Amino acid sequence: MSKRNLFLLLANIFLVLLAACSTAPANQPFGTLSSAETAATIPVYDWDSDIFHPVVAQHGMVATEQKLASAIGLDILKAGGNAVDAAVAVGFALAVTLPNAGNIGGGGFMLVYDAQTQQSIALDFREMAPAAAQRDMYLDAAGNVVAGKSLFSHAAAGVPGTVAGLTHALQRWGSLPLAKVMQPAITLAEQGYLVSATLAKGLQYAAKNMEKWPAARAIFWKDGAPLQAGDKLVQQDLANSLKLIAREGAAAFYSGEIAHKIAADMAQHNGLLTLTDLENYQVIERQPIRGTYRGYEIVTMPPPSSGGVHLVQLLNIAEHWPLATWGHNSAQTIHHLTEAMKLVYADRAEYLGDPDFVDMPITGLTSETYAAALVAQIDSKHARSAETIQPGQPQRYESDQTTHFSVVDTAGNMVAVTYTLNTNFGSGIVAPGTGIVLNNEMDDFSIKPGVPNVYGVIGGEANAVTARKRPLSSMTPTFVLKAGKPWLVTGSPGGPRIITTVLQQIINAIDFAMNPAEAASAARFHHQGIPDELRVEKGISPDTLQLLQQKGHHIVIKPTMGRTQTIQRHEDVLWGYSDPRNPDGVTLGF
Repeated sequence: MSKRNLFLLLANIFLVLLAACSTAPANQPFGTLSSAETAATIPVYDWDSDIFHPVVAQHGMVATEQKLASAIGLDILKAGGNAVDAAVAVGFALAVTLPNAGNIGGGGFMLVYDAQTQQSIALDFREMAPAAAQRDMYLDAAGNVVAGKSLFSHAAAGVPGTVAGLTHALQRWGSLPLAKVMQPAITLAEQGYLVSATLAKGLQYAAKNMEKWPAARAIFWKDGAPLQAGDKLVQQDLANSLKLIAREGAAAFYSGEIAHKIAADMAQHNGLLTLTDLENYQVIERQPIRGTYRGYEIVTMPPPSSGGVHLVQLLNIAEHWPLATWGHNSAQTIHHLTEAMKLVYADRAEYLGDPDFVDMPITGLTSETYAAALVAQIDSKHARSAETIQPGQPQRYESDQTTHFSVVDTAGNMVAVTYTLNTNFGSGIVAPGTGIVLNNEMDDFSIKPGVPNVYGVIGGEANAVTARKRPLSSMTPTFVLKAGKPWLVTGSPGGPRIITTVLQQIINAIDFAMNPAEAASAARFHHQGIPDELRVEKGISPDTLQLLQQKGHHIVIKPTMGRTQTIQRHEDVLWGYSDPRNPDGVTLGF
């Protein structure tokens, strides 16, 4: 047995003995504090190097960006709920505890692995453009983009899908009543909780956009300013909305009292979203995108997410290279993966959109033959200017503020959810009387060809604004199967950086044998074609950066990229870790 594995075994034995000797309740999660209010992921260091070790559990695990939401999910699992029950509880809880990204006024994607049938299903509850949406609606008479209209006005909101998605999942795969899984969120909204330093920073960042709206100020302001760390956040209107949903189901949101309040606010402020739009919203079950990487099976999100297609595309390219030999975050590894990212993001702008509106060459994009053709374009010694890269020609076959959470239960069911308001606190608008923060997801469309969105991503015709269309996303909830069995579940927020963040989490696990904590804690890099810059986090060797500059890369240091929530099955136990880039996140298990 290697020294590292021996250390992990001894650490696990110590945690079990510690739990047995503790006065904490039975099934207290290993490696966490006894109180959910103060629980946090605690890194344990190897004595030979600064390697993080994951939270360890035997039965079930929840990884989220907010400790109160993680505790709620864990309680549902302990009460006999399955992974979907816990995920739905977490989804509603994050609308309360992570109001800048968790939501019921936005939308997203869920990936479900059913252990009984051994099948995976992708649930699309992405926002939709209102019926009144038009291609040039964000342009002035001269054809120029109207600043802020697609981001911070009532016209920025797409039809929310979160409530429909969560309730659909519970009815389809859950085992507990809706009222039971929603009650913890309702209680938190009514009783309140203390604002963390992270949430306070988010409020301060969004202050300019939110202060215009009285309903937003009434919830998130105190004494004329955004709430500060340590202030208590009580959301009674949101609690009332959650109670209505718990009692009446999704109908409360899409045709009942909540729907009427949202539609009335939209009508008063020249918004596009109507009661009819809400009534017509539909969740769609889709087949996941599938691929392989070094013998592992990749199961991930299909369009209107671009994430799954391009994750598989990038892994197909990376499989041509001996990354384990080249070394983690070596100049050779970073250079080759960066050149692959440039090619893939050129394809993203050209081909991807809503599959109900756009014919996409998915099989071609994810084929190994196409990957080999892209590999042949990569110069191992020189960086290629992104401006010179054109979309490839795959064969056509007929046939940041976002959040992610992962759940695994005792039976082996897995759930990966990534959902969003788009930017921090979305549009900043709260529909009066609802407590619901509304998304600004319309900015994810290509509002004008060649003009970047808020994340700097260039869009094309495939992602143009169209009535009832779903905007293209980068959200990438993902499963990895080993020998046909569930092995890893992961995902991340981060706009276009989501794809490359999930890519590196998987490569770190497979090529470099990192556990979830090591993989999450490693420095990341990203290139999305335009702007032509290699974004890197601090922590990559200066010598490596110099070698990359010599190859022609324009390097820009970024503070953080992505915040993964990962659970991995290691032999007979679960390993999990919440990305340390968000100190509010925590992984809990039992």
